[in-house]
Formats: sequence, structure tokens, C-alpha cells
Amino acid sequence: MQLEDSIHFLLTVSQHTVFQRLSRELTPYDITPSQYGVLSCLWSAGGVCFPRQIAETLSLETSTVSGILDRMQRKELITRGINQDNRREIFVSMTEKGEALREPLQKIVENLNDEMLQGFTEEERAFLKKALLRMAEREA
Repeated sequence: MQLEDSIHFLLTVSQHTVFQRLSRELTPYDITPSQYGVLSCLWSAGGVCFPRQIAETLSLETSTVSGILDRMQRKELITRGINQDNRREIFVSMTEKGEALREPLQKIVENLNDEMLQGFTEEERAFLKKALLRMAEREA
């Protein structure tokens, strides 16, 4: 099989291209794509969720999420607290500074999606999204 026919190669190259573009667009806000992912999880959850939920949503290890949260807390984008129902469990809360980034960052992602999918028909866009979701749902 030729490298260019390998799904692994094609997904890796595509992901790299999108990741680099998103990184550049987020730089003025001092946010990484991973931090955007955490913020997006929090926005979707009403501003509060548990690190394990973030890890599951982003398909990351909890230790990786912990490092991301450490950096975000230093930037005052989130706070962490102890769950009063289970004191061994920590929750993550959005700060006002984190919430203030919602509109500009979501606009960046929307624009990037439109730009990367430029030239695709609506049917092709829907098919691509459906195909990627089906692949993502497979067990590792």
C-alpha cells in the first residue's frame, strides 16, 4: 500500500494542518487547541464539570488533562474546587475570563471550519463528519 493511500497517513496530515492553523489563530488569545477543547467542554456543560468528563470528551488521559488544567488555572481561565458530595473528587469551573473568550474563540473555530471545508458541498461536509465520527467511535 502506498503511504498516500493509508488512512493513518491521511488523517495525521489532515489533523496536523488543522491543528497548526488553529494554533496560529488562537495565539493572540494565549490559548492552545487543547485549552480551547477544555473551554469548549466547560461552555457546553454550563461552566462546571469534572476532569474525567473533560478527558472522556477530548479522548485524553486524565493526567494529560490535569496538566492542561494546571496551565489554565495559572492563566485564571478556570478554578478547581472539591465536590462536597465526594471530597475525593475535584470539579472545574469557568472563570469570567474564560467565559469572555467564548465568542471570539468560537468565531475562530467556525471560520476555520468554513475555510478548511471550502469547496466541499453540504453533502460532502455531512459525509466527512459522519465518517470521522464513525472512525472515532471504534475501539482503539
